[in-house]
Amino acid sequence: MTSTRTSPDTLAHAPTRAEICVVACAEAWRGDGEVLAATAGTVPALGARLARLTFSPDLLLTDGEALLLATPEDPESVEGWLPYRKHLSLAARGKRHMMMGASQLDRYGNQNISCIGDWARPERQLLGSRGAPSNTVNHPVSYWVPRHSTRVFVERVDVVSGVGHDRAVEAGPAATRFHGLRRVVTDLAVFDFAAPRHRMRLASVHPGVTVEQVRERTGFPLETTGEVPLSREPTPAELRLIREVLDPHGARDREVRA
Repeated sequence: MTSTRTSPDTLAHAPTRAEICVVACAEAWRGDGEVLAATAGTVPALGARLARLTFSPDLLLTDGEALLLATPEDPESVEGWLPYRKHLSLAARGKRHMMMGASQLDRYGNQNISCIGDWARPERQLLGSRGAPSNTVNHPVSYWVPRHSTRVFVERVDVVSGVGHDRAVEAGPAATRFHGLRRVVTDLAVFDFAAPRHRMRLASVHPGVTVEQVRERTGFPLETTGEVPLSREPTPAELRLIREVLDPHGARDREVRA
């Protein structure tokens, strides 16, 4: 069992923005039970491992390739083999919750990772839709955006890669049955889809960020419910795990600017 004792040096500094984001990502898997946590990015990966060590002990974690990890503290520890066909079987049966990235997102959670501009003559070619369409209609999906800006949060995405709530409804029961967008975490705030018609709602702002700053960097009107709270800060035990166990070399700070 991982010790939760903290040292004075570990707690000498207040939580950084990156550490706030790690905790916000971890919260995406709260209550998920025994599902595979798949991630894209350093901060979401740390969030999944933190969740496994604290409030979601049944999460399944991988090394990013074909192995299941036995302990989040040691990426060399292995408890099983997870070849690609088994990984996809879990995804198709709704037993995976993935936190993906997004080049564009709209208010309904439609995601673009394919290209920017007109499909026939794009300004920029990106990854391509890859598994985003099937991910979003088969199992829970959340998003991580390390640079919150109007370039990402747009009125209308150029290409729909990941399916948002409005598109799922248009497609009918085959798309809505297992469709579940959970949350969006950025370097400024946390969003959910609790607004009417499942529009994106500002759920919390990170310490040091104002609601107005988030509005200025979002390309569509923000939904809010009452006073917007601050995002949760890590507990002393979580802070120790992040700084001493999961990321002692500070990779998180290279993904989220101070």
